[in-house]
Amino acid sequence: MKLKRFVFGLFSLLISIYAEAQKKVEGPLIHGYGETFAVPQPDLAVDTEADYKVVFDIANAPEDPAKLNPYFNTVARFLNMHAHAGIEKSKLQPVLVVHGSAAFGLLKNKFYKEQFGVDNPNLELLNTLHKLKIPVILCGQTAGARDISVEKRWGKTQLALSAMTALIQYQNMDYALISF
Repeated sequence: MKLKRFVFGLFSLLISIYAEAQKKVEGPLIHGYGETFAVPQPDLAVDTEADYKVVFDIANAPEDPAKLNPYFNTVARFLNMHAHAGIEKSKLQPVLVVHGSAAFGLLKNKFYKEQFGVDNPNLELLNTLHKLKIPVILCGQTAGARDISVEKRWGKTQLALSAMTALIQYQNMDYALISF
């Protein structure tokens, strides 16, 4: 009987340690989005002095228009994860270049609802990213092809000639490309 209790106690302890290790953490820069996992003592040490200039190439949207675009959420994860690792916000410089089906996530709520029958689930996160001074750039070719006029776009959207142009220009400014 004592052995059963010991084994059960040991098993419970291991499960709780595992569960704690797998616990997601929120923030600190963006709350409600971009949860990450703590990674204590990674083998590849995080350079907290480096500038993290990255351009995210975002071309896809979820099949369910009621769901947040997970690639927009990845930008929140990037920010939160690196802030938790000790990197100052001023050293985190993401840019979103949006094209393809992801572009519909930049519609004002009225037009998103007209097209998909639901509220735009991306706007709250996009507004938070804007408050953190993170550029969101729409491909002008996608805007034309998908009839996403200036009147229909989320007001903080910047427009580029094309996604290709924006991606090249940011890479020429030493931004690393993250493409999905």
